[in-house]
Amino acid sequence: MEERLQKVMAARGVTSRRKCEELILAGRVKVNGQVVDQLGYKVEEESDQIEVDGKVIGKVSFKYILLHKPTGFITSASDPQGRKVVTDLVKNVKERVYPVGRLDYDTSGLLLLTNDGELANRIAHPRFEIDKVYLATVKGIPSAQALHSLRNGIMLEDGMTYPAKAEIEMKDLERNQATIRLTIHEGRNRQVRRMCQAVGHPVIRLKRIQLGFLTLGNLAPGHYRQLEPSEVDKLRKLFN
Repeated sequence: MEERLQKVMAARGVTSRRKCEELILAGRVKVNGQVVDQLGYKVEEESDQIEVDGKVIGKVSFKYILLHKPTGFITSASDPQGRKVVTDLVKNVKERVYPVGRLDYDTSGLLLLTNDGELANRIAHPRFEIDKVYLATVKGIPSAQALHSLRNGIMLEDGMTYPAKAEIEMKDLERNQATIRLTIHEGRNRQVRRMCQAVGHPVIRLKRIQLGFLTLGNLAPGHYRQLEPSEVDKLRKLFN
């Protein structure tokens, strides 16, 4: 069966489909030994040999990992400064998996890792509006006006945020702090922390508890599990 070259490349875990198109246009892709630098080229998935920068890319066994990230790890596959990275926590997985989006060094919670580049890019892209649910323990007790601001969008230095869902989960009057359940679908750098700071309630602790329909369940910090095939299918259907 013939498929567009960039679609097959993305399906084999090279990178996103858009970046595969850039590789093709740059003349870095060969099919059966011949350079292909035009979009729209179709290949026979089962028989044609595809090379990227001289390396043959074969079919990939995709892995989908749900990790409960602890604080003290950076969301990366490696770090030149020698800090601990989330991939250090994923043992006995021979495929190289990469984080989908990011959680800050001092943020814990649900993080996906995969070698499926196309699905990863769709999950991370804000236009697909995948809900991300956080529990933010903040200084002070947010007022109704503060919650209203979070729900209606806040002007940050990089622009207005989309409306969010915000509810107080718990109040600790003795410590003068509260836990807010905050749902967003963007993925800006340190967004939840900046939103809470903007309404006068700096974050003390932050944990992501849900991504779309996926939840942490009883998964302990530092532990992970592979997604069930039914969960992967359900994720894919979100983008059809």
